[in-house]
Amino acid sequence: MSLKRTATAVAVAGALAVAFASPGQAATLDDVKAAGTLKCGINTGLPGFAYTDDKGKWTGFDVAYCRALAAAVLGDANKVTFVNLTGKTRFPALAAGEIDVLSRNTTWTLSRDVDLGFTFIGVNYYDGQGFIGRTALGVKSAKELDGASVCIQTGTTTELNLADFFRVNGIAYEPVPIETNAEARAAYEAERCDVYTTDASGLAATKATFPDPGKHMVYPEIISKEPLGPLVRQGDDQWADIARWTLNALISAEELGVTQANVAKMAEGTDNPEINRMLGKEGSMGKMLGLDANWAARAIAAEGNYAEMFERYIGPKTPLGLARGLNALYKDGGILYSPPFR
Repeated sequence: MSLKRTATAVAVAGALAVAFASPGQAATLDDVKAAGTLKCGINTGLPGFAYTDDKGKWTGFDVAYCRALAAAVLGDANKVTFVNLTGKTRFPALAAGEIDVLSRNTTWTLSRDVDLGFTFIGVNYYDGQGFIGRTALGVKSAKELDGASVCIQTGTTTELNLADFFRVNGIAYEPVPIETNAEARAAYEAERCDVYTTDASGLAATKATFPDPGKHMVYPEIISKEPLGPLVRQGDDQWADIARWTLNALISAEELGVTQANVAKMAEGTDNPEINRMLGKEGSMGKMLGLDANWAARAIAAEGNYAEMFERYIGPKTPLGLARGLNALYKDGGILYSPPFR
């Protein structure tokens, strides 16, 4: 091939690369490092998952993931800017680059993954949609709610699930659209609706805030699959890998017995080669991600492994009282599973 033809071929290849590049292909890792903070989208307020403590600091299960990611990337779990978003505003904020990652009880679906141009990096909580109602209604099953008014958050998968459930069971309902969980809780308590529907974890969070939780019951029906997890914009594979493997590190740490208390010691080296690879003592996995060798150790040190995060914020000893259930490790009867660090 002549030099002229070679130059032409290179020029054409370059033009194609530019033509097929998407806005999401910008180096998010570089942007985060330049900003010195991770912009993380979270709920406007959901007990156990994303809420402010008595000092006004954001905390919770979904918040903990953001802190772990910030520790992995920036070396400091506190270098996070939390952006609280509603069901309607979360996707536009992520698409526009207003946040770097969305960690907000968001269900992984085909249309969101493909049509909206997002990449779900894993599942951190397997959930399902349910209903809560006042015991005074005398109803013990969601199938007995014919003609009931139902508070429901807009911009969520729960709207379609609700319509499908009532249609399949041949019963009618009156939707009462609400924008945030706090508004839904207030509307339900004010008896603007007979029942409230959302993810079962959200119902537990809502019930825990009631003055007299015993006057309310969560009905037994779970009407959908709601795999919840963090997501990023499509087009930046490196950033998606970093976000994905940070979550995987938290899950693997539980399986491998790496905790917030012992991670520093284990990072010095163990007899387990997978632990050594994950914590950077062996191999070059950090370099593969564009990070240093200690990224996973810092992520685990931030809030602990998956089990520690679960127990601290939403587990049986918390006001939410959630059992591990499907969210137990695969070897403990659940379906939680991380690909190997190999």
